[in-house]
Amino acid sequence: MPFAVLIRFALLCAGAVPPAAHAAPLPALKVDASTVTVSGLSSGGYMATQLHVAWSSVFKGAGVVAAGPYYCAQGLAALATTRCLTRDSAPPVGALVATAKTWAAAGRIDPLSNLSSSKVWLFAGTKDSVLVPALGADLRRFYEAFVPMANIVVRTDVPAEHGMPTDDFGSACAHRGLPFINDCDVDGAGELLRHLLGTLQARNDGALGGRFVEFDQHEFIAADEGMASTGWLFVPKACATSAGCRLHVVLHGCGQNAQSLGDTYVKRTGYNRWADSNRIVVLYPQTSSDALNACWDWWGYTGADYAQKSGPQVGAIVAMVERLAGRSTSCTEELNGWHVWAGRARWDGLGAAVAKGSNQKLGWWWHSTRLRESPRGHFVEGAC
Repeated sequence: MPFAVLIRFALLCAGAVPPAAHAAPLPALKVDASTVTVSGLSSGGYMATQLHVAWSSVFKGAGVVAAGPYYCAQGLAALATTRCLTRDSAPPVGALVATAKTWAAAGRIDPLSNLSSSKVWLFAGTKDSVLVPALGADLRRFYEAFVPMANIVVRTDVPAEHGMPTDDFGSACAHRGLPFINDCDVDGAGELLRHLLGTLQARNDGALGGRFVEFDQHEFIAADEGMASTGWLFVPKACATSAGCRLHVVLHGCGQNAQSLGDTYVKRTGYNRWADSNRIVVLYPQTSSDALNACWDWWGYTGADYAQKSGPQVGAIVAMVERLAGRSTSCTEELNGWHVWAGRARWDGLGAAVAKGSNQKLGWWWHSTRLRESPRGHFVEGAC
């Protein structure tokens, strides 16, 4: 089946914005690395689950809106567009659980025992016509294999179409269409943050005290791996000058990247007003519009390891988290041939080297390159 069938995920482009000419490097804010959480919508929901399961040592909880179980597509676009959207056949949750256990035993994902202390918040709108709401129940069954039931909250009582639910912005709750943010009188961002992080101060509904930072994403991943040249970060005022703030990663859905919707998803989904009053840094990684429908990779367009720790997009986002946490990194400068021999790079089949993890092209074997490792097994060209 051709990739074009992913049209069920297609969102029309609106108001594309050019990338910043000189995006800032992602700052090392020294956020609290022990309380990192993630959430996402649709393809971002699938990616949120991939991050949570593959790197459960990093992500302590996940909020998932309109998505199915981990590794649902099993590396096949044909399954992504059928059982993982329309649910023409039920995803084999038992087999997906078994795959996760096999990968954990092989070290391809973190130990699944980490998930026993995680919290999960799931949302499935009853009128979702893009992704069948029953897939949310499949995701719940996957998580119940590893996460205590008391730690899982599920919202299946809202007559919402496909989109991020808010209580004051977006289309009508039952409307299907751009910007796929729906005013359902449900503060989705607030509900999931309170469940994942615990009691929070009241949100700031006035002018935000924090600032938005557009940063360079291609220092973490190759330009042709489905991620835009820049991403966005919201930094509360207190977090710019003091360490120990919490970090939440937010993943947009297909077609909702900044190139397509401008800053709408970054600024109007409700996260920042909670972050501003609760010392929460919010990271908004962005897909590229060169990726099919600007979707995150949840079926394998970056490679067969897309749902594992070594997946290019997964590794890049974890590298961003480590940067924000101020984690130290190691650098090695060698001839590219030595990088390949040492396992930091691989051959491209034509005599040139490619960095493992990021898939950045390094050049011929006799060229010298400095590689930075972050996270473990993910290498990028650059300084430490």
